[in-house]
Amino acid sequence: MPSLDADQVVPRFRHTSVLLEGAVDALVHDPNGIYLDGTFGRGGHSRVILSRLSEQGRLMAMDRDPQAIAAAGGIDDPRFQITQRDFARLGEFAEEQGVYGKLSGVLLDVGVSSPQLDDPERGFSFMRNGPLDMRMDPSGGESAAAFLARASEADIAHVFKTFGEERYAKRLARAVVTRRAETPFTHTVDLAEVLKAAHPAWEKGKHPATKAFQGLRIYLNGELDQLDAALDAALEALAPGGHLVVISFHSLEDRRVKRFIRHHVRGDTHLPRGVPVRDDQLSRRLEALGKGVRPSDDEVDINPRARSAVMRAARKRV
Repeated sequence: MPSLDADQVVPRFRHTSVLLEGAVDALVHDPNGIYLDGTFGRGGHSRVILSRLSEQGRLMAMDRDPQAIAAAGGIDDPRFQITQRDFARLGEFAEEQGVYGKLSGVLLDVGVSSPQLDDPERGFSFMRNGPLDMRMDPSGGESAAAFLARASEADIAHVFKTFGEERYAKRLARAVVTRRAETPFTHTVDLAEVLKAAHPAWEKGKHPATKAFQGLRIYLNGELDQLDAALDAALEALAPGGHLVVISFHSLEDRRVKRFIRHHVRGDTHLPRGVPVRDDQLSRRLEALGKGVRPSDDEVDINPRARSAVMRAARKRV
């Protein structure tokens, strides 16, 4: 089976994958290896990964979004397979495929994708009116509308502050609860307008509902817990020498990734001071592959949503 040329990577594809070449460069170190794309999205990274693999190479992919699974139908390649599930369960998938502890690389592109943001029916965007949903897998879990209808003011404020890093979380939560007493929230622009009116300090170039919407999305989809579980699972599923590459889009995610890599690079730092130990006794399981990488100015010009992205990579120690 001939590999895809890099310049043939889906010309009809509308989603622009962030740090595309850089992420695949960091990930694919063995063209004969087995790789896992834990966040298929619309397949931008997966297609470039396939273009770098030999006939013996293999790529597995995952996504919780049924629309992403449907998009994967456009890849006709015997080296490729995909399953619908969240990336926190990547270890389970690797075990089912008999490659647990044998993966040459794992890629995680964290957060919401452009097609999810751009589709009003998904309810992620405050710029496009649609049902107030925000679930990455609409078949399960609680929608944003359902949460806002039943949550206490304190709980709503907690979500805005903890997951959205919204400074005025209490004020915005109070506005939501006051308004819902009259009319429940059912659509995105309706909520965005209430948040906009209640926000006392708009940041230049940023919609005042941005952080609250982010907080709702992250909370409803359990994104931070999913990320923590996925990082732990990826480390165990990788083969010695395998690469872990993670792209994140805001500080909550990046701090977790940075902390995870640093912890496994340093190893056990809780030993008593002055105790003589060998390197192999410190349980150092990762080597960092450079520092965090951000998109170039050219990439941000082409894809403004890439501006906050950070990519971090590490190698599992042999």
